[in-house]
Amino acid sequence: MQKIIEIKNLSVGYGRKVVVSNINQQILRGQFIALIGPNGSGKTTILKTLSRLISPLAGSVYIDGKELINLSSNEIAKKMATVLTERPNPGLLKGYEFVSLGRYPYTDLFGRLSKEDKDKIYEALRLVHAEHLSNRYFGELSDGERQKLILARAIAQDPDVIFLDEPTLHLDLKSKMEILNILYMLSRKKGITIVSSIHDIDIALKISDTVWLIKDGRILDAGPPEKIIDEKRINELYGLKEVCFNSILCNIELRLSENGSGRPIFVIAGAGKGAPIYRAHIKRGYRIITGIVHENDIDYQIAKTLGLEIISEKPFSRIKEESIKKAIDYINKADFVIDSGFPIGSENMGNLMLIKYAIKAKKKLFSLRKKEELLKYMDNADGIIFEKVDLFDQNC
Repeated sequence: MQKIIEIKNLSVGYGRKVVVSNINQQILRGQFIALIGPNGSGKTTILKTLSRLISPLAGSVYIDGKELINLSSNEIAKKMATVLTERPNPGLLKGYEFVSLGRYPYTDLFGRLSKEDKDKIYEALRLVHAEHLSNRYFGELSDGERQKLILARAIAQDPDVIFLDEPTLHLDLKSKMEILNILYMLSRKKGITIVSSIHDIDIALKISDTVWLIKDGRILDAGPPEKIIDEKRINELYGLKEVCFNSILCNIELRLSENGSGRPIFVIAGAGKGAPIYRAHIKRGYRIITGIVHENDIDYQIAKTLGLEIISEKPFSRIKEESIKKAIDYINKADFVIDSGFPIGSENMGNLMLIKYAIKAKKKLFSLRKKEELLKYMDNADGIIFEKVDLFDQNC
């Protein structure tokens, strides 16, 4: 990929105060770069400096081999667009008129739009799926609709690079996903380089080609998220204590009271069936033990992130007798047992033995599967509570 921006020994900040120093990075054409880090770490300051909204305190920024400080405002506007968190107030402009502001670097002295300008405006509206907003007043639109037009205005500039500061701030889930999908499409199909600060770590890691980890006045690391991100790094970056990040699932779980200090329960899990049970019962203060799950199972990953006690096996291996005995010891001490409804297969038949043991030991046993399914594997299911009690009911 072709290099579009080169940053050498850059220090950014305000007045004499340095916020982030010694930045040395290259940005390639068509890349999606995500800046992540705690509030106040300098993400916005970096974006403003790279887009020449503020001057660097030291060092240089080059775009297409030309130093940024040597370019005119008009040249910069043709190469880069910036979308900040501050909401514009365009008065009584309609959607089309607002987006047309992005063509100002290309218009004549009288600001007249050529056919090419108009085509670019319509294309920008189409790319963000906002053609229907052309004749609506900017001030009457929702946050998500306004953000689409703000992004369309940036696209209308026909830039090589778009800098964005928290582009999904204050947006609902649907609008957030639409905006991020548009940005990803722009980098992939249009070859526009996207450099954005993003607070949603899971999204940043899934959508970006490169992440910059920013903290304590410097870039701690930069590179492909799959290479540089793990639980330890994210916990260090944000100083996480009560929460934990899982780099395999790219998600964050809140550890409530360190898996509770209340009565113990045993959850027989697998294939993601245990996850909602874990979360529901942690909130009620139970101490949860779960098993027997394989280490490549989603329930294992979530239980690990939640800090639960886990009885596990290596991927694709049969459940060992030792693990069954360990699980039985926990079942004997548990207040009750929950069969999560895990899929039954050759590798986890040992979990079926746990269900049979719980029946034999007369433990209170709840099952989230249909009775007929379980009867395919055992002679009777007496003593199991099937679908009569809602385990997610707060009054249960």
